[in-house]
Formats: sequence, C-alpha cells, structure tokens
Amino acid sequence: MDLLHITSLRRGPDGDPNSPNAANYDESKVTPPQNLPDPLKLNDGKPVTSAKMWWDQRRPEIVESFDREILGRLPKNTPAVTWQVTSTATEKNGDVPVITKNLLGHVDNSSYLPINVDIQLTLTTPSNATGPVPVIMELSWSAEAMAAIRKRFTEAQLAALADKGPTWQQQLLAKGWGYASIIPTSIQPDNGAGLTEGIIGLVNKGQPRKLDDWGALRAWAWGASRALDYFETDKSVDARQVGLEGHSRYGKAVLVTMAYDPRFAIAYVSSSGESGAKLYRRNFGEQIGNVAGSGEYHWMAGNFLKYDGPLTENDLPIDAHELIALSAPRPVFIGAGATQGDGWADAKGMFVAEAAAGPVYKLLGKKDLAVTEFPPIETPLLDGDLAFRQHSGGHTPAPNWPAFLTFASRYLKTP
Repeated sequence: MDLLHITSLRRGPDGDPNSPNAANYDESKVTPPQNLPDPLKLNDGKPVTSAKMWWDQRRPEIVESFDREILGRLPKNTPAVTWQVTSTATEKNGDVPVITKNLLGHVDNSSYLPINVDIQLTLTTPSNATGPVPVIMELSWSAEAMAAIRKRFTEAQLAALADKGPTWQQQLLAKGWGYASIIPTSIQPDNGAGLTEGIIGLVNKGQPRKLDDWGALRAWAWGASRALDYFETDKSVDARQVGLEGHSRYGKAVLVTMAYDPRFAIAYVSSSGESGAKLYRRNFGEQIGNVAGSGEYHWMAGNFLKYDGPLTENDLPIDAHELIALSAPRPVFIGAGATQGDGWADAKGMFVAEAAAGPVYKLLGKKDLAVTEFPPIETPLLDGDLAFRQHSGGHTPAPNWPAFLTFASRYLKTP
C-alpha cells in the first residue's frame, strides 16, 4: 500500500447474511456490468477479425494486462525442478487395481539456501492400462488443511458434502483414466506472511515483492506446469491428455494455469468466484474488497490493490471473461452450486463471463455456450467447447463431476 501511495482499502462484503455489511445475493440489486472490455478489440480500438490477429496481437495484450495489473509477472528466470519418485504402491481403489506414485519436486535453491521448496505430487494410473492414459490433476488441499476444514463443520454438514456414490477418482478409473493430486501450498504458502517463503520468496531471496511481481495464484500455476513437465517423462501418462480440476481458490488457480500453459488439454473450474471465472464488474457475492483484503491479497500482484483503493473494478482494463478466453481453443467446464450454499462464488456471474468469452472460441473455429440466458439449476450446457452446470448443492465440486466427465469424454481418449 505504501508503494501504491494508498492509505486505505474498501472493505469487502461479509459472508454472514446477518451482518450490516452482508454480501448481496439478490439478483434485483445487481447493477449491470459497466464498460465490459471487448476481448476482440485491440487496445487501440481496432477489431480483431482473424485468428492470426488474436494470437499475434490481442492475446498478448490481454496477457500483459493480467501480468501487470492482476496476477503479477513470472520471473525471467525460475529455478529448475528435479522430480523424485519417493514411493510406489500397487493397491486397489474400489475394485480397480492401480499403481500410485508419491513424488517430490525439489526446486533448485542453490541461489538462496535458506528457502527450501519441495512440491508434493501423487499420480495414480490403472494397473491394467495397455498404454499411456489421460490424467486429470486436482489442485488439492493438504491433509492438514483438510483436517482443519473438517473441524468447522458438524457431522451432518460433512455428510451433506460427502460424495454420493463413486468418488471422482473412481469415476476416472471407470473410464480407464488416471488421476493426480498436487498440493499448491507446497509450492507457495497460502498467506501473506508466506510471500517471503515458497517459490516467490526463493526467487526474491526472502525480500518483499515489487508491485508487478507474481502472487500465489500465478505461483501455484507455475508449480502445476512443473508437474506436467514430469508427466511428459512418465510412460504411464499421455501428457497430451492431461486435464486440470480445482475448487474455490484452486478453481481460480486452474484458470490461471490454463491461461499460461497451452499444454494442458482441458479444465474443470469449480466455484472459482472472484478472481476466477466470475466477473469483477458484478456486485453479487464475493467482491474485489475480499480478494484485496488481508486474507487473500497474496494471491494477486501488488498492483491489484489499487482497484480496491482509488480505483474500482470498473477501471480494470480486463475482466474474468478474458481470463477464460485465454484458454481458447481448449475445452473448459465451469461449475458451481446453488445460491443457497454457494452464492459467494456467484454462479450467474461465472456464466455471464463464460458467455462473454464465447466470441473468442468462435473466432478460433470452436463452439461457445450457444446460450446467453442463465439456465435453470441442474441444466448442463455441454454441447460447445465451453460448458457450464450449476448443481443444487453447496460449495462442493462433487455433484458436477459426472457432467464434467461426460463433457471431457469428447476430448480425452483411453488407449
């Protein structure tokens, strides 16, 4: 804030409906998004009329704006990662025999020995596969974080959130696919104090960030890409058919990963909300003041804070629809829960953004959502290369897994 010459930030709304500063969950109180940037118009106002113009001119402009104003820049030189298989187990998940590898990706810290970074990754593939298989990698909470989260819920609430029927991993195995899990907090801690630790701290040699240095979302995306580097060396994985899944903050990170690494084939982005797939320019649920606040500002570049100070979200040169568009032409499934239970993530705000990314997909010869009217709950939109579904549960990815796998089966093929 000192570097930006900002003395105060606007407070974000509260999740508590009884708070005088409660978040808005009333669609009639939503102000239509103002001056939404056109993803197919250059900064100088010229229309983008060809795929070549998108790749050569417009896409780099959008990436530069996200780098400078929202997500921060990847350092020019990031350290190498050396992957080690720490254990291999032959086991069963349900009735399916699998091989599970535990891996550690050691980040070269020879430039600054006080900071050590070891990326935690697990990979599970079917034992009976006849060749390399498609893999969906989840950006996952650590066991410690999951235990802490569980303590916040009653047994009845946990039962309501639990998977009904096969787990997502078992649903993947039923298709002959594999699954992986990467722990983002092993790449970069999920708190502001951690900015002088993790990969950001290592590259900065423990010093504070500059205004356009990368935040945790970009760092987690960098780590996910390093996992894909490993998959390219593992004969059990078809590295051209690796997809991503993440929920909530890790849904945000999945969109960022897709935007910056064209090697990932497909994404399931669950309840990503503000700074994910939801339009910043929509006053429903989570707002810019929440992400710029003390609990979440570390996800973003320092420059992002000015949009919660002297500027507003309407001053942003880009918005979430353009982050989604950076995945084009690859398939993206965006999901969320009901407003009662997942209103903070704003399912409609994500749908509107996804629809607004559609023209880029069409320019590149792909299919958009094909509708602009928000669909009834539990109505899957799966016919295009952009897909959407709002389930009737709360803040959980589980109910949308079957719809995502129906969508993904058009693109990923078992040997």
